Order: sequence, then structure tokens, then C-alpha cells
Amino acid sequence: MNTESVIGWLESMGVPAGLVSVGAEVDDAWCLLRGEADGVAAWEVFWREQGNRYDWARFDSEQVACFYLFGRLTWTQVLRGVVGTVDATNTPPQGNPRV
Repeated sequence: MNTESVIGWLESMGVPAGLVSVGAEVDDAWCLLRGEADGVAAWEVFWREQGNRYDWARFDSEQVACFYLFGRLTWTQVLRGVVGTVDATNTPPQGNPRV
């Protein structure tokens, strides 16, 4: 997963497209930005509201930042009841979970 694919993955989990901004700070949205920390590329994830950043996190890896955002927002979908667990007794495993 990367900054080009994370929006599609989030939409597949039911997260509204307008709730996430990649590459720009937008109020009332989760933002994923590429920046620099001590001369090294870094990715920041945070909620922006009224010009302020909340729940801010910085990562050295684009992939880790994307998975952090995906996990955080997918978990909120689980809490809302939009997505849930699969009944493992009636559904055979499909695909390779390591992909």
C-alpha cells in the first residue's frame, strides 16, 4: 500500500473519500503528507480541524504511514458496524494473507 492506493483501499472499507486528504492539509479530514525531518523524507498522518493538527504521527516509511492510516480508519468502520468479521465456519479462506 502507498499514497497512490490508500484512498482506494479506504473507500473499499466504506470510508468516505472526502474524509481523507493525501498530499494536502484539509480541514475536517485525515491528512497524509510527505515532508522532511532532519533532511530525511518522512510521512505525517493527522486529523486537521480548524487549522490545527490532532492525533499527529510521523513515519520514516510511506508504506507504514499508509497502513497506520488504513488501520486506524478501518477500525472506526468496525466500531460503527460498517464492516465486521467473517463467519469462518461458513466461508473458506481465500487468497494469500501475506500479499
